[in-house]
Amino acid sequence: MESPVFEEIDPASDCDCPGCVHWRRALPHSWAGRAGAHPAAHRAFALAAVTSAALGAGHAVPAAATPHAPHRPGIPAGDEPDTPQGVTAPLHGPGGRPAKPSVAPKPTAITRTEIINRAKTWVAAKVPYGMSAYWSDGYRQDCSGYVSMAWKLPGNEWTGSLAQYGEKISEEELQPGDILLFHNAADPEQGSHVTIFGGWTDASHTSYTAYEQTRPHTRRQSTPYAYWNNSDRYVPYRYKGVTPEEPVPGKEGGRPGAPAATPYPGAAYFGPGANNKYVTQLGRMLVARGAGGSYASGPGPRWTDADRRATRAFQTAQGWTGAEADGLPGPHTWELLVTGKGKDVKGGAVGPPPASHGVPGYPGRAMFRPGANNTYVTELGKQLVRKGFGRFYRVGPGPFWSEADRRAVEAFQRTQGWRGGAADGYPGPETWRRLFS
Repeated sequence: MESPVFEEIDPASDCDCPGCVHWRRALPHSWAGRAGAHPAAHRAFALAAVTSAALGAGHAVPAAATPHAPHRPGIPAGDEPDTPQGVTAPLHGPGGRPAKPSVAPKPTAITRTEIINRAKTWVAAKVPYGMSAYWSDGYRQDCSGYVSMAWKLPGNEWTGSLAQYGEKISEEELQPGDILLFHNAADPEQGSHVTIFGGWTDASHTSYTAYEQTRPHTRRQSTPYAYWNNSDRYVPYRYKGVTPEEPVPGKEGGRPGAPAATPYPGAAYFGPGANNKYVTQLGRMLVARGAGGSYASGPGPRWTDADRRATRAFQTAQGWTGAEADGLPGPHTWELLVTGKGKDVKGGAVGPPPASHGVPGYPGRAMFRPGANNTYVTELGKQLVRKGFGRFYRVGPGPFWSEADRRAVEAFQRTQGWRGGAADGYPGPETWRRLFS
């Protein structure tokens, strides 16, 4: 029988055998963590070093290239991100050959939704990190190549040249598709990094969804603002080619007061962590169409489970099922709402609570982040106390997410045998299932 694969797993590079643990301590930038890099490989490396020293008396021997330490998702380290990268280069065609270079750095028109959707393609494909490798779309597989791809730039840029395609903005102005850029001019290969901003994950704006290309492959995860380290050196930029979303096809008009002229803003504006005017507008339109029973208060700008249930109730009223009634408004749902078309929710029907990865009761990651204040945090804390992890609480547990909650969750995760990013102290669906089973 195959072992089940969960969302929270120990990174493959995190080998805890005695040999790898020793060499990780002895050689911070060694082969530790790479596939196959067990004690035998280290002995070979040490033997090569001894041989070089012996030959060095009479001959000049090239020093062995020091590989960079592997990235461990979710674990901020003192020297992360160690992101060597290529220089400005053209796109690469079949066989890794450079294609025709671009004539000038002219911005290509693109919407925010398209930027995020392009970023998601590499996340789904788990594109491996590499500063000299090129993906099938022609873009270099490092952090700046990833942004070049998402922004649909005419060539591969690097952290020292990306700024020419953007304009500086403030933290308050950040929207999905913008970037956070840190270029270390003194030593570009030490710390220089760039991430794509995917939206805030909490109302206090202390963390956000980051799309980034880093070891071992492209990832999307909640990240403290502006980054795990060098936070004060990251600068927000907006791509100069960003254009408004295309209007929704269909006739304008409909019911009196319906905001028919408002185009669909894009999927990035809805879902856990979203906090914007479109969420408020969505909620008001849903209430007007009979889905107000899903709201205990509101609607408001912060996305909640009530918004999803109301959206699902409206979608179900149209006769939709499955993926068409997932509780997240797509272009078709939005069109029906703003034009006043489609069927109303009858009898104050309330949409069923959405399933979360098939785990009953799991409310989603957005409920457990810095700044979170809800009943799920209290429920989590009380269960941790019942399971024997109450030593981390001086008071509580309570509804406000605290470091005590994170440390208690981390301790529980480690009892499951998880390490690295799988034991980051933030409960995912598998943590929740095991904790409450």
